[in-house]
Amino acid sequence: MDKKKYEFPKDFIWGAATASYQIEGGWNEDGTGESIWDRFSHTPGKVQDGDTGDVACDHYHRWEDDLEMIKKLGLKAYRFSVAWPRVLPNGSGMVSEAGLDFYNKLVDCLLKLDIEPYITLYHWDLPQKLQDKGGWPSRDIVEPFVEYADIVTRALGDRVKNWITFNEPWVSAFVGYEQGRHAPGHTHRGEALAASHHLLLSHGKAVPVIRANSRDANVGITLNLTPKYPASPSIADRDAATWDDGYLNRWFLDPLTGRGYPADMVESFGDLMFPIQPGDMKAISVPLDFIGVNYYTRNIVRSDKISEAENAAPTIIRGDEITEMDWEVYPEGLYKTLGRLYFDYDFPVIHITENGAAFVDTVNADGEVDDPARLSYIERHLKQVHRAIEAGIPVKGYFAWSLMDNFEWGFGYSKRFGLVYVDYETQKRIIKSSAKWYREIIAKNAVEEK
Repeated sequence: MDKKKYEFPKDFIWGAATASYQIEGGWNEDGTGESIWDRFSHTPGKVQDGDTGDVACDHYHRWEDDLEMIKKLGLKAYRFSVAWPRVLPNGSGMVSEAGLDFYNKLVDCLLKLDIEPYITLYHWDLPQKLQDKGGWPSRDIVEPFVEYADIVTRALGDRVKNWITFNEPWVSAFVGYEQGRHAPGHTHRGEALAASHHLLLSHGKAVPVIRANSRDANVGITLNLTPKYPASPSIADRDAATWDDGYLNRWFLDPLTGRGYPADMVESFGDLMFPIQPGDMKAISVPLDFIGVNYYTRNIVRSDKISEAENAAPTIIRGDEITEMDWEVYPEGLYKTLGRLYFDYDFPVIHITENGAAFVDTVNADGEVDDPARLSYIERHLKQVHRAIEAGIPVKGYFAWSLMDNFEWGFGYSKRFGLVYVDYETQKRIIKSSAKWYREIIAKNAVEEK
């Protein structure tokens, strides 16, 4: 019997992704300013094992070797982020030429290697000096972000055509300002809601500036999206799933597409809602060239409004296959999410800007890292991407998370997502079996049944 082959469009973009604070290190070199993650990770008790991003993968010094590694892996595109405090140490005003030079060299080398750069302007490392002035909950943050976007896109926009304004603004707002698990570690929903609005407003105000500085630019934003499944058909569970969907997904998707903030969520948040000024929603809903989606798992939602005895018996149960992040492996959720982005929200182009999994990785006696669970995870999700394309959904690219093991935020270095293993003591890179397999997929532009 012939093995099934899942062929992708000829112009499909194959890549991998990283983020500045997670890999760069060099946190206080060449005039780089302090970020909220520098402050947070240096605060005792905030990050597992007291880990910090001070060195991380030392990419700031090893970038040339890392880009050669990207080339060796056969990647066609590389998504990375610029560290705002590396370019503007104070958040605005004085520009660090050394910081800009680092990213100029990075872009030039990528293009020389025939690798397309995809730049994320903000992946969570806000300059601490701007946080000291109020951070994202303050409307005063919008102008400095637009200034930053202008400086970076004027410097790189002649060569870089693919721009992402923000990575996962939900995480920046709600995990950083309500849940307190991420920098700056605040725990106030009102702050989080205001932060979410100012993140979106900063995005909307920056898009025309990026387009002015980068001719023929493709500009988008990346959201973390997770489909919500009610645990049972009960009204309580369905209501809970609808609320969760509004909190995580619709809160950003709706305003970006001109629908405003979801009415049910606005009612739910009540007096915690922030002031919206005339023109805000129009600015936020500026047309985009693409939407980026970071997908990892689904959520099964059980109501906490009634007791278990009062609720219906669960009919949807979490599967047994769980990653090191305690996330269920559920590839079909990616297909559902892609369909929603196109059929419900009509985004013209979709890029999967992150998808991957953390598992326990060990170096064997031969000095290699075999990671079949990660390979299987990516393979099954790519099949769902192919299924979406076959259904007419305009998915144009896939970026594996992540290029290499790195600083996993509040988990420090305890979780490994990389296609490439990093020995943090020696900074040695080891290409995992999943990366070798991914290289073959890219070369064939297809996934073949094993």
